[in-house]
Amino acid sequence: KMASRVRGIDAILGGHTHDGVPAPVIVANPGGKTLVTNAGSNSKFLGVLDFDVQGGQIRDFRYKLMPVFANLLPADPKMAALITKIRAPFDAKLHEKLATTQGTLYRRGNFNGSFDQLIVDALMDVKGAEIAFSPGFRWGTSLLPGSSIELEHVLDQTATTYSYTTLTDLSGETLKTVMEDVADNLFNPDPYYQQGGDMVRVGGMTYAIDPNARMGSRIQDMRLGGKPIEAGKTYKVAAWAPVAEGARGEMVWDVVATWLRDQKVVAPRKLNVPRVIGMDGNPGTGA
Repeated sequence: KMASRVRGIDAILGGHTHDGVPAPVIVANPGGKTLVTNAGSNSKFLGVLDFDVQGGQIRDFRYKLMPVFANLLPADPKMAALITKIRAPFDAKLHEKLATTQGTLYRRGNFNGSFDQLIVDALMDVKGAEIAFSPGFRWGTSLLPGSSIELEHVLDQTATTYSYTTLTDLSGETLKTVMEDVADNLFNPDPYYQQGGDMVRVGGMTYAIDPNARMGSRIQDMRLGGKPIEAGKTYKVAAWAPVAEGARGEMVWDVVATWLRDQKVVAPRKLNVPRVIGMDGNPGTGA
């Protein structure tokens, strides 16, 4: 939207959303055209944009995403030594083996991921909750079946400055309001009102979502144990990463680590994903 309204920008090399965009989106505006692209996250790609400039004007361009194969690139010796020195006091703790995963653990889906599912499963078990919420963050290390889940893996999925866990009694009406608010952050038709990220991950409760509906009407068919969520009924809800000022609670990585130590072996997670309405054929509707 900004590229369509602001003239004089040749290219916008975006960030934050973590999306690897293989070809620029060419956006027309009153002054010409602007290229909009993004090179993903975590140094997975290097975005290379070359311009053919003649007479002070861009005549042509070439763009490509170059994959970064970190294991084939020698580390800078001084930086590697500094990292080793800084990590040394914490190394043993970070490499504590908490459990072994039998399935792939990842975080990337629009509505859920297997590491997200692990987090909400742990929250419900440890906190004794019927429902659990986990924010739709887009970062963290993926693990293959048979891998050890170390404390560092849990930390790089959950470590923020506000990773407190909460256990709250919420009415069905409030649950609906929370879900609608998050959905509007993602699916508002005006890009200026979209706040990025993915949909909140939900444990225990099933629901349907219509991204094209208006605010207040996107979340539908909320159920717990197959029974409809009742607006006036109270439910025990665990969550983490509250943005409310002054919120305090046990850190989520401690909750998840406790659960993993008890599990020892973690079976493949069954993803709790919503029924998505009106988006047939859209490749972004995958788990």
